[in-house]
Amino acid sequence: MSEFYALVPAAGSGSRMGSELPKQYLELAGHPMLYHALTTLSACTHITTVFVVLAPDDDFFKRYDWSHCGNKLEPLYCGGATRAESVANGLLASELDVDDWVLVHDAARPCLTQTHLDKLITELRDDAVGGILAVPVADTLKRADAQQRIACTESREGLWQAQTPQMFRAGLLAQGLQQCRNVTDEASAIEALGLYPKLVAGDSSNFKVTYPQDILLAELLLNA
Repeated sequence: MSEFYALVPAAGSGSRMGSELPKQYLELAGHPMLYHALTTLSACTHITTVFVVLAPDDDFFKRYDWSHCGNKLEPLYCGGATRAESVANGLLASELDVDDWVLVHDAARPCLTQTHLDKLITELRDDAVGGILAVPVADTLKRADAQQRIACTESREGLWQAQTPQMFRAGLLAQGLQQCRNVTDEASAIEALGLYPKLVAGDSSNFKVTYPQDILLAELLLNA
């Protein structure tokens, strides 16, 4: 019987935050940012193990107390130069069965909830391909020209903003990433195989902390 695993690529530097400390370790609501996603994933009753893929020279992770995650958390010091490389290396190191489900989640999405996870797993556990959490695009979209002026307004009909977790079979995802190493999310690797991942409606609270001003919003949500 297939099991469910989580994999969190956390080997990046987060340069857009303007900090020398890797983004995943910046303090957020009294803990490193990474703490929040790993806590939620570890608390999910469906998930057997949470793999966190770290840079080979990471010396921050061991400074924190992760005992609240129980025995579910397993660090893998095999992160690569890109997200896709880190996920591919993590899949290889985890030695999962090809039919096991893997939920790949951003370390910088700290507001993930059990409701998000339950909905994703419930809607995809019997799906032939897998899929992702996402939200329909609500804002009007403008395409800029070289002078940062509006070149045109793009139709938002049928457009969704991808989130994580992104949930696929371990073997299928490894195959997709082997063929497409430059993708920015797992669904793109699956799409490149000619398959069509399912969109599972999430909500805007599961946003990605990218810029310094995002920290305040994330703290407000977590403290609420």
